[in-house]
Amino acid sequence: MSQYLLSIDQGTTSSRAILFDLKGNIHAVRQQEFPQHFPDSGWVEHDPEDIWSTVTQTCNEVMAEECGVDDEVVAVGITNQRETTIVWDRKTGKPVYNAIVWQDRRTASYCKSLKSASREPAVHSKTGLLIDPYFSATKIRWILDNVPGARERAERGELAFGTIDTFLLWRLTGGRVHKTDATNASRTLLFNIHTQQWDPELLELFNIPESLLPEVLDSADDFGEITECEALNGVSVLGVAGDQQAALFGQTCFDVGMAKSTYGTGCFLMLNTGDKALKSEHRLLTTVAYRLNGKPTYAMEGSIFVAGAAIQWLRDGLQLIENACDTEPLAKDTPVDHGVYLVPAFTGLGAPYWDPNARGAIFGLTRDTGIKEIVTAGLQSVCYQTKDLQKAMEKDGMRPITLRVDGGMVANNWVLQFLADILGARVDRPSIIETTALGVAYLAGLKAGVYESLDELSDLWRCDRSFEPIMTKQKRDELYEGWIHAVQKL
Repeated sequence: MSQYLLSIDQGTTSSRAILFDLKGNIHAVRQQEFPQHFPDSGWVEHDPEDIWSTVTQTCNEVMAEECGVDDEVVAVGITNQRETTIVWDRKTGKPVYNAIVWQDRRTASYCKSLKSASREPAVHSKTGLLIDPYFSATKIRWILDNVPGARERAERGELAFGTIDTFLLWRLTGGRVHKTDATNASRTLLFNIHTQQWDPELLELFNIPESLLPEVLDSADDFGEITECEALNGVSVLGVAGDQQAALFGQTCFDVGMAKSTYGTGCFLMLNTGDKALKSEHRLLTTVAYRLNGKPTYAMEGSIFVAGAAIQWLRDGLQLIENACDTEPLAKDTPVDHGVYLVPAFTGLGAPYWDPNARGAIFGLTRDTGIKEIVTAGLQSVCYQTKDLQKAMEKDGMRPITLRVDGGMVANNWVLQFLADILGARVDRPSIIETTALGVAYLAGLKAGVYESLDELSDLWRCDRSFEPIMTKQKRDELYEGWIHAVQKL
């Protein structure tokens, strides 16, 4: 009998089910995209029913086509787009409003008012986060204040809040489980990362009833038995983590100073700081990396809102390319110093700027500018934004000792070479780049007992290719200075 771990990877633009063997090798993948909704400027929403249907469909497809009668799924793990917020009816399971996505900026003015009232230092000290529309709390408050009757129903205990992991757990268990893990809780602006509890003062600040909130468990824990997904009924969910923390775990960055950078819809650089929740003085975030046996491990994180989404925009919005893979040959045929800078601030700028009102722009256009320069500038923007995060971490005295990369964009060798060049650092790509799904499979496997230790997981990591910097420091500095000037012009 072959044993497997199944990961539900619920992302910003698609849902996937990935079947891993116990060595961490991918046995099967199914993926389904779903629509994005933009009802107003800076607003981003998903239909929760689209999320649910794509999750169940991909899971059932993987199991029907790839798992034989002699195969066994030992456990399921869930990893998810973080901060995205859903509020639903406890009796019916029906959402009262669309999911408000992490990229959404509708609460920017409210966040500004809290900052003007000097509330950010106290919030930052408890949560490790900054006051920004990115996080869940202001999204919850908006739903309660703008959906007719929602606040009254919440006060009566009739509604439930969850990030995507919690919503999926509720649906998968037929409404029996209202839980999350510490990594997702740490992204809500409501969770005290030092006490590992929902914080009464923060709930009061954002005017959110505690009855809305799920129970917080470890990242490897018993999250309940699946009863509402035909192919997985009877299997337990034993691992849950937000996507970036799951990627850190999948990259086996278990030692202090190890870091990973994920290139999906956004870009997220996360550095393991061990049992210390270090405070950044340069507008990075402190977050829970994972929690095992009640003990949290912390990380410093820089969050960039648009990375792969910029390439998606070049493909779907401007229609300059047909497929994302078309970008690599175009970039190879373009000098790195072509003079064009694309700043993809489509939903504001994340770390270290935290400007929710910034919007995207392209600078340096001339009569000679063509498709290949604009496409290359889009790829380079992702690397420049990573450089911003590297600089902020260095100022906090935390230069990563190793950088492991993952996500869809890292299949592009040109991007990784330019990334190594602009960072002036070695970049390692693992053999399995689906580290977000792999990380939560590892967490589920730990709880199931198929892995005995973190050391055993570290031994499974394999490097596919390392990229060493070859660009001169002078050229690196010139290119990055041009990026800084472009951002300052927004």
